[in-house]
Amino acid sequence: MRGKHVLLVVGGGVAAYKSLEVVRRLADRGISTRCVMTKAAQEFVTPLSFASLTGDAVHSELFELTSEVEMGHIELSRSADLILVAPATADLIAKMSNGLANDLASTVLLATDKPIMVAPAMNVRMWEHPATQRNMATLKSDQVSCVGPNEGPMACGEFGFGRMAEPEQLVQAVETYFTNVPAAGSLDGLRVLVTSGPTHEPIDPVRYLANRSSGRQGAAIGAALTAAGAEVTFVTGPAEAPPPPAQRLVSVQTAREMHDAVVAALPVDVAIFAAAVADWRV
Repeated sequence: MRGKHVLLVVGGGVAAYKSLEVVRRLADRGISTRCVMTKAAQEFVTPLSFASLTGDAVHSELFELTSEVEMGHIELSRSADLILVAPATADLIAKMSNGLANDLASTVLLATDKPIMVAPAMNVRMWEHPATQRNMATLKSDQVSCVGPNEGPMACGEFGFGRMAEPEQLVQAVETYFTNVPAAGSLDGLRVLVTSGPTHEPIDPVRYLANRSSGRQGAAIGAALTAAGAEVTFVTGPAEAPPPPAQRLVSVQTAREMHDAVVAALPVDVAIFAAAVADWRV
């Protein structure tokens, strides 16, 4: 991974703080990062925070004299090996899908010839809105890869899909892209369901029945499928291994919950059941 370069585009959402951890973990793997922030992003995290971690200036102004004399937005858009948009807000996704370029972030994303990966983060109603789903469909047809969003509680107090993928998921997605195994795009359009991890069957509030499972095998399978272009639904019990990048991540506890999640994910083209489902329940 050493010698690889990521351009991180930070959108204006509360999840922007997670991107600081992404930068740190990428650096641990020898991957350097430059950062572009929208004005809204600077309301949540300061440019100094990203500059301290990247060791480079943070870029935010389209009409910055020195940079634009040298066509800075073009240089930024093409000097990286991969562009990661995290958080990718509903506004940024809409701009990307419609080819708008009214600030540095959107201009960089339109001017690039490099692969783009987005990590959506927004309120569950915004994520489920038909306009956002249309925009995401457009991005996927343009070969933009997507990590998340995850399901869970949000800063606004609601619960559902819209949480930005965790830093380890994003770093794993970046690593998977750079290792490129199998060849990207070989499974384009294929819908795949993967189950992983154990299930916990409660005996009482303290004890449970389970099979031993780290979830590593399922996570590796899910990551490889996503890298190959498949649309992955990843249903996981309480595993040790972090989940892979997936179009849809569903976390469960019990065998019944896993069964219901699997049925809800149908129909799919391929199903891979790597979960170690418990043999008994009370």
